[in-house]
Amino acid sequence: MTLTGVFVPLITPFEDTGEVARATLEALAHHLLDDGATGLVALGTTGEPSSLTGAEQAAVIDVVAQVCREREAALIVGAGTVPAVQALKNRPEVTAALSVVPPFVRAGEAGVEMYFRQLAAQSPVPLVVYHVPHRTAQELSPDALRRIAEIPGVAGMKYSAGRIDADTVALLNDLPDGFAVLGGDDVVLSPLLALGATGGILASAHLATSRFARLLEAWRADDARTARPLGARLAPLSAALFAGPNPTVIKAVLHACGRIPSPAVRLPLLPATAAPTENALTRLRELELAPA
Repeated sequence: MTLTGVFVPLITPFEDTGEVARATLEALAHHLLDDGATGLVALGTTGEPSSLTGAEQAAVIDVVAQVCREREAALIVGAGTVPAVQALKNRPEVTAALSVVPPFVRAGEAGVEMYFRQLAAQSPVPLVVYHVPHRTAQELSPDALRRIAEIPGVAGMKYSAGRIDADTVALLNDLPDGFAVLGGDDVVLSPLLALGATGGILASAHLATSRFARLLEAWRADDARTARPLGARLAPLSAALFAGPNPTVIKAVLHACGRIPSPAVRLPLLPATAAPTENALTRLRELELAPA
């Protein structure tokens, strides 16, 4: 299995009452697929899973799985423990589990590798390893990432190193056949695709979904003439959408555009303020994708 394309890590919309807005989530999922997303991610960090109850988490998966089943779209579910991945056993719609490098403990490269060997061996679905060192406090060398990529049952990686450097170039230059690298730093998606990434898991693609899909298609076709200026136009939008803690600005913009009933997030997050919201809306207007 090779994971390619634009995957949108879904927000969890809330009603004004604070409950999960299931009908809105379903409509949003269909809208994103209509606009060119390859697949969806449920319970990624953008979905605020740590603030959801177990019942709410199950409800989110139910809704998104139904949409992906109807649309024959790929579904990735955030799951980083043995019980969480094993809970996906009876969900045939799930393509893969998104599993973050263990945060905070700084287990070292050998510990992280063994962790994913154990998790992959007990998971009923392939893993997409989420490498995000500025959140986990665990750096991994290209050699360590390559060893993890070679683990049976590991199908890909969400690569969110926070930079493009020599390690990034080295990693993308020498990967196992069929292994997917999905960009997770939205602002630098275009150069990552140019270096060989197969797609992205992109919270920014809640907005301008078709443009992100077009960017990927252009790099696949080696059409740099199209891809470079398009990537340059999308990067400021991504930067604006991440000007506050994710997904606060994204939710505020989706609400301003009438696509979700409330911009609410749950603690410890606070709603986005007016200035970053308006800035992101300005970036959308520049792309002719928001009301004046």
